[in-house]
Amino acid sequence: MLMQAIHVKVQDRMITITNPDKLLWPDLEITKLEYIQYLIDMSDYLLPYVKNRLLTTIRYPDGIEGKYFYQKNIPDYAPDWIARREWNGTTYMLLNDLPTLVWLGNQACLEFHVPFHVCDDEHPSEIAFDLDPSDPDNFRLVLDVALLIKEILDSLGLKSAAKTSGATGLQIYIPIKRGYTYAETNKFLSFVSHYLAEKYPQLVTLERWVKKRGSKLYIDYLQHGKGKTLAAPYCLRARKQATVSAPVSWEEVEAGFHPHDFTMLNIKERVKKKGDLFSIVTTDRLDQSLDEILDALDRFA
Repeated sequence: MLMQAIHVKVQDRMITITNPDKLLWPDLEITKLEYIQYLIDMSDYLLPYVKNRLLTTIRYPDGIEGKYFYQKNIPDYAPDWIARREWNGTTYMLLNDLPTLVWLGNQACLEFHVPFHVCDDEHPSEIAFDLDPSDPDNFRLVLDVALLIKEILDSLGLKSAAKTSGATGLQIYIPIKRGYTYAETNKFLSFVSHYLAEKYPQLVTLERWVKKRGSKLYIDYLQHGKGKTLAAPYCLRARKQATVSAPVSWEEVEAGFHPHDFTMLNIKERVKKKGDLFSIVTTDRLDQSLDEILDALDRFA
């Protein structure tokens, strides 16, 4: 017998949780209510990144084994207290607070994807390398290329943070001061990506066609653009293992891991032990300059 709806007060908002015992991850017996509790527990780490960013969410009303759909437009029935912003003809939700997060959890929004800029400033807040393996079983290649990228970034004096995609890949974020255009950040991304592909042709490819990549690692430098999105840190992915887009330390990248190691079942304890490994992008944000790097690229173009 299904549990009846429950009413919870989240800060100053009353929210109804419908079908709280509905299984969203059947294999792990994770219910909607347990998922919402996860969102509440991790909100201090998830919300600082997504705040004021145009939200694209993926909804799974019947759990990960059912049908799903992407949602960008805020639905007509959404509470009027949910922040929103119109952009390019679409009225997006802004995931700015805990009540909104809980409301979205009740809608079975299992994934949160956001762009690289906030809604009031279309200059990117960070640069992101998106590493996408051709062979998901060879994650060591992803880690090795990530370390090569870090070596380049370190030589340029840029600090970075890595996180799993929650699926099969890894992403490297470089927080920057706002004011650079996407054309400028893409110039930097393109330069580093082409340099790696030329220096390590046995490891790296920029080939868009999957069939032509072979076993090489694809660096998707075109994913960093206005309107493009990536999964937010600490959000779950609709995978059987309930994997999380998990920030990782560079020591862990060197030692090795697999994205499946980080799930809803262990991420809270991990953060208690290690803290927020993504803080240089969020709560302890670094405003790093690209001025000298871009000047050099222009001189040698």
